[in-house]
Amino acid sequence: MPFMEGRTELLARAMDRRKTSPARPRPSGEPGLQSVEPPIWLLRECLTRERMRSHSVSIQEPTHRRTPLRHTDLAQSLRAEKIEQHVTLEELRRLNTLFQSIGQIEQLFMKIDYEAVGRIQWDSFCTYLQLEYSEQAKAAARQAEVSLLLPAIQQRLTYGTPVLRILPLPDDTLITIREDGTIYFWSLQLKLKRKKAIFGKSTSRKSRWVTDVVSMPQYNKVIIGTGSRQLQLYELSNLEPYCQICGLEAVPLKLDYCSMEPDKCLILYGDDQPIKLHRAQPSSTVNITPKKSTRGPGAESGVGEARTWKKMPKVEDMPCVTLHSIMASPNAEYVRWKVHGDFVSQLNYYDSVKAVISSSSHEPTALVIGFTVGPTDVKEKLNEMRNVGKSVKMGNSSASLALPKRQAEWNRTVFCVHKGVKAFSFCRRKNLLVTGGLDRIIRVWNPYLPGNPTGVLRGHMAPVMYVHIAFEENKVFSMSADNTIKIWDLETHACCCTVSSKASGIKGELTACLYLPGPRALCVATGTLAFLHLKVGSVPEPHLVRSHQEPVVCCRYNPAFRHVVSCCEASVVKVWDLETGKQVSEFIGTHGNAGVTCLTFDSSGRRLVTGGRDGCLKIWSYNNGHCLHTLQHDENQTEVCDCTYMEVNQNRCVIAVGWDRRINVYFDIPRDFHHFRKPQPHWQDDLNHGHKEDILCVAQCPPFLLATSSYDGEIIVWNVISGHVYCKLNTPSPMDGQDHREGPDRSVSQLAFLKTRLTKLDSAAASLISNGPGGSVCFWKLCSGSGLMANFTPSREKAQVSSIVVTSGDTLAYLADQHGFIYVYDIWEYGLRGAELQAPNTVTSWRAHVSVVTSLELMEGNSILLTSSLDCTVRLWSKDGAYIGTFGQNRPWDVFTPDSWGHPRVPFEILTDPRSMPTHLVLETDVPAGCSGGRQEQSHVTEEKVLFETEKSCSPPSPEGPIVEAEAKADSSRWSAFCHGRLLSVRRKPCWKMPERKWPRIYQALQCHELACVSALGEKPDLSVTGSDLFPVSFPSQEREAEGQERKKLSPWSSFLPEC
Repeated sequence: MPFMEGRTELLARAMDRRKTSPARPRPSGEPGLQSVEPPIWLLRECLTRERMRSHSVSIQEPTHRRTPLRHTDLAQSLRAEKIEQHVTLEELRRLNTLFQSIGQIEQLFMKIDYEAVGRIQWDSFCTYLQLEYSEQAKAAARQAEVSLLLPAIQQRLTYGTPVLRILPLPDDTLITIREDGTIYFWSLQLKLKRKKAIFGKSTSRKSRWVTDVVSMPQYNKVIIGTGSRQLQLYELSNLEPYCQICGLEAVPLKLDYCSMEPDKCLILYGDDQPIKLHRAQPSSTVNITPKKSTRGPGAESGVGEARTWKKMPKVEDMPCVTLHSIMASPNAEYVRWKVHGDFVSQLNYYDSVKAVISSSSHEPTALVIGFTVGPTDVKEKLNEMRNVGKSVKMGNSSASLALPKRQAEWNRTVFCVHKGVKAFSFCRRKNLLVTGGLDRIIRVWNPYLPGNPTGVLRGHMAPVMYVHIAFEENKVFSMSADNTIKIWDLETHACCCTVSSKASGIKGELTACLYLPGPRALCVATGTLAFLHLKVGSVPEPHLVRSHQEPVVCCRYNPAFRHVVSCCEASVVKVWDLETGKQVSEFIGTHGNAGVTCLTFDSSGRRLVTGGRDGCLKIWSYNNGHCLHTLQHDENQTEVCDCTYMEVNQNRCVIAVGWDRRINVYFDIPRDFHHFRKPQPHWQDDLNHGHKEDILCVAQCPPFLLATSSYDGEIIVWNVISGHVYCKLNTPSPMDGQDHREGPDRSVSQLAFLKTRLTKLDSAAASLISNGPGGSVCFWKLCSGSGLMANFTPSREKAQVSSIVVTSGDTLAYLADQHGFIYVYDIWEYGLRGAELQAPNTVTSWRAHVSVVTSLELMEGNSILLTSSLDCTVRLWSKDGAYIGTFGQNRPWDVFTPDSWGHPRVPFEILTDPRSMPTHLVLETDVPAGCSGGRQEQSHVTEEKVLFETEKSCSPPSPEGPIVEAEAKADSSRWSAFCHGRLLSVRRKPCWKMPERKWPRIYQALQCHELACVSALGEKPDLSVTGSDLFPVSFPSQEREAEGQERKKLSPWSSFLPEC
């Protein structure tokens, strides 16, 4: 630790300075100690005690330390001197800098001293560091883990010659070419689009074969190298022959192509012909570069050398141009380099570095990087200037151009690799070069330092035939001759995945391989064409953020370290930083293959307690992921549903409940080195009068109350000190109108004490909140006669309340349901003076998740709300519902800076979920979506308001005067009563479309009838002709319909009446 090293160094300097300084004269009369050597046993005892103290660190060090006798005078002298004589000003400044981070040192001390003893040993400190770094390495390895979807998707090829190369096209098409010249076009689903054999019937008896192929996508061409020392160009669309270059000095084994400029391109090939003029017998690399205004071979417009190639005389039904004529042309440049001592195994040109990289099996020249930007050395440039006149005199003779020239040493980089290089891959953005060969070792190089590799990857059991650097995945893919595929991490050089031939199902000899970054798949050609897709989990959309890969079951806040701890069904525990939202650490497999169901912290916040479906509880030092103790009983292991940590009379214990229907108490004994612990004997009341069904929840109210709830709706409040039942509560029956096909669900899964109301045991106020059947919430009185005080339903859709939390002063209650809505109620005076018949006042509500909310917790002085859900997210909100962020998002936040929050934006999935869409009635009444809006009078007022607006908008002015208007009020009341009944039914149905603010929709169903006679002024009109029902469901008879048509013709309003 830098802090400890600084203090030790300063003390050593002070001791040295004291030894070298002159002795201070002792004042007269001061007694002195005789310089007598102490006995050996006393020195041994003093040294033993000092050694023991040097191996422990404590926050509260005693001010007085025993000093050996012979050092007493030295200590007195040091104390007598001034501080500036002990340390310098610079050393004091360094001490001040070290002590400024005392808060971090205290946190480190608390992490190591997980049992809150106040003292740590050096072995504990070393163990903590080892476990922490080990867990961080494991977490990094888990994040780098990848896998492939097995078995591979395969398409069997027809019997024939091997596939030489796989080429991708911009339209998501793959090209494979065989040695006999057959070209196949495949889709990414391995469906054959078309195929064609490019070699027709030859007039000569010599067989023709293909050596390599490369595409020219800018010009819609494909270049094929043949064993007849030819380069043939074909149209990519129909594979019709375009032209061929004949007369090459050797067989072109490997091809590559690069478009450098709009009028300039490079065609490169590596051959196998030895050069007799040199001992090394190097093969060569050739560049054919069209110049000037040429837009590429076969361009439709433009004048250039390549365009004339198609007009050359045909040889075997293909225009042919010789290499000699190309060398003599001023529009092309031919360069031949002596590079390798064996045939070229791979060849690529990289325009980003202006270099050609080629490999061979020749060890001294296993891999060569040749730069094409021209000479960079001064001597080489001077030689070029001297040879200008000579080159002009010699001209472009075939002899001078055909001779291969050796590239300058300063223009190339040569890598010497044991047994040569079979495959390589270069990444400009990473500035890395990866090689593989016959020695089964993959080497990672800095392309400018050929001396030694920067990394060595071992693991293949056969020669490496293919390597590729996937920059997007930060991985290296490799494949060996035994069809074994390995994926390596590019930073740690660790093997992330190994797929054998048996696992992938790929059989036969490997002939070609290609990694496709788009579909993230590896395409392999053997006797079959196989696809191996990369499996990295479900790829989330850019706007979706996930805290866990599996549903989150619970989360808790640790104020001691300001951490948020969450766990999911995959038994993964993650630790998050509250202030930024970044992940601090994680550890997996907390309960093996069983999921985690609950978690809590001890009273000091230094240890984490988790419960799982395996029936065990585990105590962790969660800062380094070390399991300290396992709590379990000898009986059948049943699921633990909930747990809590409680202190009773200075005794600490963990209380767990679950499917065993018993309350299990485990004492937390300090400095207990036994890993496994057993529960205490069950309380007698628990055995005789306890729960009869599975216990789902437990809540505590210090100093001695404990509440448990079960699946049958029974709530029992216990006295923890005596172990007796304090009171029993039974939830009310489910509300009418619910579906009970499988029996009524009366389970109670959430409990919350109102602790400020329990300070007086004789209080008649409600002091316990629980959820109930049908989405209800119950307030219970525990003192002065227990019983139900209030019962209401927050959710309009009667969704089950899944989590409850109350502020520290019992002023607000936060309720969350299974649809992800959060409701905030003012309960400051609710249930204080007796039973309540109405719901408390609603403060606010919003939707936080799209699935069941599993945890709610208030922190930082009730100003921040922590939520988790089965939608795999853990989120932070302000107390008013302002969205802060989701743990795991890319952009960190500052919890104390509202400008860095996600508010006013909300998570994307909440906006798009249908349940988040409000109805029009909600918008009219200014009630937040998904909540009932407080007291029931609000709904009644809303209905009357809607009815009033309907009557107002639907009442046209009467031409008969006030008498008719007065008489129409009776009909209006009947109409209001009728609409009231209609709106009550419509109110419960969601309406996703805003109604037009015109005539009500019910008028569209009215049928118009002509009255038999018009009543006199002041008389009530006769409505008998319309029937007793204003909205007849049955259709009128034919006679009545004809009569209505007759009356309609006689009516003066016939032109305004619609046809019935």
